[in-house]
Amino acid sequence: MKTLRIATRKSPLALWQSEHVAARLQRLHPHLEVLLLPLSTRGDEVLDRSLAAIGGKGLFLKELELAMLRGEADCAVHSLKDVPMALDAPFELPAILARADPADALVSRYPSLQALPEGARVGTSSLRRQAQLRALRTDLQLADLRGNVNTRLAKLDQGDYDAIVLACAGLQRLGLEARIGARLASPDWLPAPAQGAIAVECRGDDPQVMELLASLDDAPTRECVEAERAMNRALHGSCHVPVAAFAQHRGERLHLLGLVGDAGDGRLVRAEGEAEAVDRQALGREVARRLLDAGADTLLGPYAREDGDA
Repeated sequence: MKTLRIATRKSPLALWQSEHVAARLQRLHPHLEVLLLPLSTRGDEVLDRSLAAIGGKGLFLKELELAMLRGEADCAVHSLKDVPMALDAPFELPAILARADPADALVSRYPSLQALPEGARVGTSSLRRQAQLRALRTDLQLADLRGNVNTRLAKLDQGDYDAIVLACAGLQRLGLEARIGARLASPDWLPAPAQGAIAVECRGDDPQVMELLASLDDAPTRECVEAERAMNRALHGSCHVPVAAFAQHRGERLHLLGLVGDAGDGRLVRAEGEAEAVDRQALGREVARRLLDAGADTLLGPYAREDGDA
């Protein structure tokens, strides 16, 4: 294979991730030419409404998948947390790269959540983040915030918010690690399932591209994120519902923490489990069952029977 065409969103972070994948591939395959095909997605274009209101995070993928179906691109690069739990045929994920920092970041002139003044305005459109913020500080004013990383930072800097919450990995990848005021990390605070991991999607009926991309796959990361995504899938989690998960290796075993919350009143239900890495899918389903047994079904409400995305 002489040329590989990567479909990508146009945001600075998406382009960084695609360029990172291209560079990794070219190191492994020096004679391979890698071309980027930047595309605009509906998830990027509609910023005045929540993702839940316009169709979910799968909107970040649709145009990229259409480009692959039309033969304009060979693969697409995504933040795995934006990839639906079940892909439409013929798409697969042959490569999940080594995970970066999975934690969330508080970005603010104040050094911590506890240091925020009473009634502080905190920007995030993530219901998962809102639920955990509400559980810690019932006095905070939680306000929607969408757009790419630089857009969100600009709104903070111009005084629209006292603090915002972003993914550490995105800030680090863009050279903005200095903006991280405090890490919001496990076990007290849980990320989105697969947060910090980059995935490469392609058509499963293209074995040459599948084999080429598989050279980038990181087995330990795949084991962790597949457990997290299995939990989310079993809960039918989506951007409508605050669901969080984080798996870590403990020797040959995986330990999985799961959380379901309510962004309105800050109620949180937690569960955990451990299993051999080879049983990661079953582990995810078991932790989902424990969450439901602990009362998560009352928080999932009408979405508990819907297929969703991460």
